[in-house]
Amino acid sequence: MKIVLVSAVALIDVDGRVLLAERPEGKPMAGLWEFPGGKVEPGETPEAALIRELHEELGIETWESCLAPLTFASHSYETFHLMMPLFACRKWEGQPTSREGQRLAWARAQELRNYPMPPADIPLIPILRDWL
Repeated sequence: MKIVLVSAVALIDVDGRVLLAERPEGKPMAGLWEFPGGKVEPGETPEAALIRELHEELGIETWESCLAPLTFASHSYETFHLMMPLFACRKWEGQPTSREGQRLAWARAQELRNYPMPPADIPLIPILRDWL
């Protein structure tokens, strides 16, 4: 089974809320909410992938020193196995804005379960909630 490496981030604002992005129509698992991020390209570190993805998807800038490793997901889907490190980030420049048609929502830790998520993301919620 192919292993896919995806890097994700819990962007945490000054009020302790976490940014979630809804997968847009036309993508696998459309309508489910996830932590922003994306695939790690060959030769790229998970941190570099996040910095690139945050710029492309949300129009914000952050730095490797602002990405704190928090936990990871390891989940088998039907056609691939996902490995996904989750970083926490409290510092960035710019206002997160949807650049790829995805809806965005700021959620408090206790509200995260109210958002339907891909199976790989669900086990991350209690870890993030305890950390916040």
